This record gives sequence, C-alpha cells and structure tokens, in this order.
Amino acid sequence: MKELPQGYIHALVQSALEEDVGTGDVTSAATVPEARMSRARLFAKASGVLSGVDVAEETFRTIDPSIKFISSAGEGCRVTKGDLVLTVEGRARALLAAERTALNFLAHLSGVATLTARFVEAVAGSGVRILDTRKTTPGMRLLEKRAVRSGGGMNHRVGLYDMVLMKENHIRAAGGISKAIAACHEYLRLRGLTGLKIEVETTCEEDVREALAAGCDRIMLDNMTENEMRSSVLLIRSIAPATEIEASGNMTLERVPAVAKTGVDFISIGALTHSAPVLDLSLQFEM
Repeated sequence: MKELPQGYIHALVQSALEEDVGTGDVTSAATVPEARMSRARLFAKASGVLSGVDVAEETFRTIDPSIKFISSAGEGCRVTKGDLVLTVEGRARALLAAERTALNFLAHLSGVATLTARFVEAVAGSGVRILDTRKTTPGMRLLEKRAVRSGGGMNHRVGLYDMVLMKENHIRAAGGISKAIAACHEYLRLRGLTGLKIEVETTCEEDVREALAAGCDRIMLDNMTENEMRSSVLLIRSIAPATEIEASGNMTLERVPAVAKTGVDFISIGALTHSAPVLDLSLQFEM
C-alpha cells in the first residue's frame, strides 16, 4: 500500500473540524479569556498501540498553527496505562476547540491498531497473517488500513481497483465460479491487467474444486468450520500448492488460534476496522 496521499489528512481534519467547531466554540469563548495560554498533556488510560498521532497534530495545528505539539510516542508505538503520549501548548481556546476532534481520531485509530495487535498475538508462531477488509469508515479507509499495519496486520486490498475478489453475488451474476473466473482472466488479459491477483470466495469443497480447476491466485474459505477448512487446505495443497488460502467469516480472538492451525495463509477480519473499541486516552489541561 502506498503512502497516504498529500493533503489527505489535512482535508479529513478540515472536514471534521467544520463539523464540530462550526461557527465557533461558544462555551470556550464565553468562559476562557482570549489571551489565556495553557498546556495539556495526553495520557494513555489503557495499554495499546498508537496510531494517528500525526492526525492529532494536524488537528491542533489546523485550529492554530502556533500551537506547540510535542509527541512522546509515534505511529505503531506500544503504550501502557499512565504513559505520556503527547503535550500541546498554546492559546487555551484553541486547545479546547481542537481537543475532541483530535482525540476522536487518535482514540479510534489506536483502537484499530490495538485490536489488530491482539489478533496478531493470538496467531503468533503460526506463520498466518492477519488481514483487514473493506469494512471501513467512509473517508477514513487509508488511515484505518495504516492503523492495521501499525498493529502488525496486513492490508488486503485497498479498494475495488487493486485486486479481483469474486464473492457470492459476483459468482451468481456470472453464472457460477468457473464462468466468473474465466471472465476475469479474459477481462484482465484484454486490458493488460494480468498483474492483478484473482481471488474467489468458496463455501464448500465443491466450490474449492471448481475454483482450482478454473485457476486463481487465492481461494477464500468463507464461513467454514475448522474441519472443513482443514480438508480444503489439504485439497488445495495437493492440487495447486502455490495457491494462497484465506479464511474468513466469524473470526474472534478465541477462534483464530484454531483456525491458524488448519494451515491457511491468511485470516481476514472485518472487526479490525468496523468494531474496534477505542483506546482510552485522557487529555489533562493545566489552565
């Protein structure tokens, strides 16, 4: 995955601040003297992996470029309860206006990185890679996928354009797995896109055999039991050992160690981005 596009973070922060600050922070304007200067320190209230420190910095600097921002830990750093994450200094009104938006970004993205790290630790030593999905927050996909990488996970595809993934509805519309795969091979050949990988979703041994016969780069074993996965892995390895194997569907921290033992290469988990709890953080002001 490429680096974040120039201006991406700024545009996202600008939109978030417009949503929150609007025409102005009336509470701070009414209660805090305009010339009042302040310092605030952000502490971790739980252990986890940080992601989005640069987004938090961009948020404060967008509100007021003169704010002094000092980070004590960066992208992908592990923190424990009580650790100092960052310090900001500047006009009190500006710090208060940026506070919630900055913490929303940082807590959510760090939550994604932290949950990913827990899944990675759950399969440690197996050689299995933890993948994300496209089940992301609209507009924040690139940041959430970076958070997954910071937690030790691996990005699947960024969008619909960088890999072929035939799921149930594609297969039905094409008239079956064989027809769908054949159509994809032809489409990619005619457009000079043969470098894109082709993956197909399967739900039973019959699907797996059909996918193997048609030829693809990766087979997804979707919503299978561990026994079904194990049998499918043996079948794939015996016929096309170079084919990558991905397990998907109802993956939990309790389940993934057993899934990893079936011999799959990847486990994809939508919950990394759509259900990650935030990392508990606290910004303490010295007014």
